[in-house]
Amino acid sequence: MTGEPLDVEEFIVGYLAEVDDHLKVSRACLVAIDASLKKAEPSPKAVRDLFRSLHTVKGLSAMVGAEPIVDLAHELETLLRSADKAGGRLPARALDEVVRGLRAIEDRVKSLSRREPLAAAPKELIEALSALQFESGPTKRSGTLSLEPELLAKLTSAEIEQLLRGLETARRAVRVDFFPSQERAARGVTITAVRTQMATVGDLVKVVPRTVASSDGAPGTVAFALFVVTEASNEAIASVADTTADQVQSLTASTSGADGSEGGRTEADDADRPDDPAEHRNVIRVEVERLDTALEVLSSLIVTRSRLQRSVSALSQGHGSFRDLNGILVENGRQLRDLRSALMKARMVSVAELLERSPLLVRGLSRSSGKQVQLHIDAGRSELDKSVADRLAPAIVHLLRNAVDHAIETPDERKAHGKPAEGRIEIACLASSGSHLTLTVTDDGRGIDAARVASRAGKPIPLNDVDLLALITRPGLSTLETATHVSGRGLGMDIVKRIVVDDLGGQLRVRTELGTGTCFTLTVPLSVTILDAFSFISGARTFVVPVSAVDDLVEVTPGALSGPPNPGDAKTQSRGVRLLTHRGLTLPLFSLGTLLGLERSPGLATTAIIVGKNEKRFAFEVDKMLTQQEIVVRPIKDALVAMKGISGSTDLGDGRPTLVIDLLALIDRATAGAVS
Repeated sequence: MTGEPLDVEEFIVGYLAEVDDHLKVSRACLVAIDASLKKAEPSPKAVRDLFRSLHTVKGLSAMVGAEPIVDLAHELETLLRSADKAGGRLPARALDEVVRGLRAIEDRVKSLSRREPLAAAPKELIEALSALQFESGPTKRSGTLSLEPELLAKLTSAEIEQLLRGLETARRAVRVDFFPSQERAARGVTITAVRTQMATVGDLVKVVPRTVASSDGAPGTVAFALFVVTEASNEAIASVADTTADQVQSLTASTSGADGSEGGRTEADDADRPDDPAEHRNVIRVEVERLDTALEVLSSLIVTRSRLQRSVSALSQGHGSFRDLNGILVENGRQLRDLRSALMKARMVSVAELLERSPLLVRGLSRSSGKQVQLHIDAGRSELDKSVADRLAPAIVHLLRNAVDHAIETPDERKAHGKPAEGRIEIACLASSGSHLTLTVTDDGRGIDAARVASRAGKPIPLNDVDLLALITRPGLSTLETATHVSGRGLGMDIVKRIVVDDLGGQLRVRTELGTGTCFTLTVPLSVTILDAFSFISGARTFVVPVSAVDDLVEVTPGALSGPPNPGDAKTQSRGVRLLTHRGLTLPLFSLGTLLGLERSPGLATTAIIVGKNEKRFAFEVDKMLTQQEIVVRPIKDALVAMKGISGSTDLGDGRPTLVIDLLALIDRATAGAVS
């Protein structure tokens, strides 16, 4: 089936959702394994979870005929089976190949989502995974766990390894039994709730279902044995399992089964058996509570519509009053705002999800560049619209690439300057307001050498961070003499600026200090689909502009105006540029109608819209401001229609398309030349 479209349309949507969840788990496992490698410790739980996720991906892919993904997943799980048998030890070189394999799977999943033919699994990668052998076999310990044989047989060697390691450290390995009952279920104490809470007091290694007879001759009942590595007290463990402290059993090591002949199944033995219900991940992309909220608001709107119909019917028969109708319309407007809020929350994704690939990206960049880099992420609980997250992701990638390749020094350089050999990059975010999110990318590298950048660009040395940002975001600029595997092709910061400022209408700032480091600050709107906007008339046509892009609205009076800055400049005259005095500043005033090739409507009052870019202010003259309202922005995808300065279209309720103006983009057009 390689290279042919897959005729499994009815299954693809569900497949993509399920596989995406398992790929997220896989990425988190790889980050955990990498962290354990740095500590020279095994990571049995992460290896086991990674094996399970990839095993599931293989099975799901086989169902939809995605054979290249099946081939890759099969080789990866074979490698991970060896790591599982070795007690969760995955060498660094093996981890590199697993990262490559997971990336190859992700690429093919994306192709499948676009309904494109799948590329065959890379032969070189398949051979590398197949040929990879561990230098050390499974670790044999001097003992195993003191457990009943039937329970010990249900633990894999990696799980036993994880519990035994708990006994060797300051932590403990314990077992506690949970007995479901109707009374406990009525209080919300179920095995799912216990598993979730148990993970907060320790590392939950395994949940084993078992049958327990309540008395001689009585039918058996279901119970669950939970195995945990923890530092918590017996009382805390018992509280989670809704039992008493004396029922918490501390595990000990025993000498029986030292050769591994007793107790301990490999993950390969467990791979083909049905999933344990207690281990099944029931994941939903949108929280049910958020959908319930939207449904409640929709129900209220249906009731309001019925009231509206009755009111209109009464008015048509000469009864009722317009005051009642107005009250219904006000209520309808409030409910629509509530529905908008509910739907926007349903579209929100966590910033942590946006950044989940960053650790693996930095790991790969640091290894290819020969530098030691540690990434710290503080995403908090911030969220943003999925469409914004998708657009912002490439900007984050470019900032991380530049930080590793340009900013972080080699270990020898860092030591020579009194720094730790390992560089540090930190990503932090916070919701700066109800409508915007601020994200910072900070490194402790060499800082930006303004003089060197200016020399490469052939420009004067910038005097402040604003001018420096304008310089480093020039298209094609690179401070590297030759292109590297990571960067150096004149791409990166120009793309970041284009995404953050031009596409998303946000702000980009930089703060740097030589020898200390650099911090980039990105401020972006939480959503670009539904937003507040000002509507206005210019050249007898109606336009809208996002409220977030407007600094101020002022009435233009004759006393505040003066002539063009260069009266003899024909290009300046053709664009209708004048000067406007506003709050003690003199701003260039552009005629929006002239820029758009429209004639100004006579007799209308003149208003100016003030906007800012790179701490500079500009004014656009319009004929008349109308109102402020919520709009739904629809992008203009036709390349023959799209133009710089027009970010989309909307419908103001009159059935006609209204253009959404990007005034910041128009500044570039206005200062570059007349609009074509």
